[in-house]
Amino acid sequence: MKLSEMRELDTATFDKEVADRKKELMELRFQGAVGNLEKPHRVTQLRREVAQLLTVQSEQLRNGQGRCL
Repeated sequence: MKLSEMRELDTATFDKEVADRKKELMELRFQGAVGNLEKPHRVTQLRREVAQLLTVQSEQLRNGQGRCL
């Protein structure tokens, strides 16, 4: 997901996207611990996307466009 697309999301979608990515990241970490991780680069991608989503959400909260946590 591009950064411009992230900025267009509403708060409900934000929460869902972050939760989905964190869940997938947890599953990939389990696969990595077992030793059968097919796409190890996906872990890095997910960590970066979660960070970007949280950064955009923080920016929106500072600008008064989002809800309080």
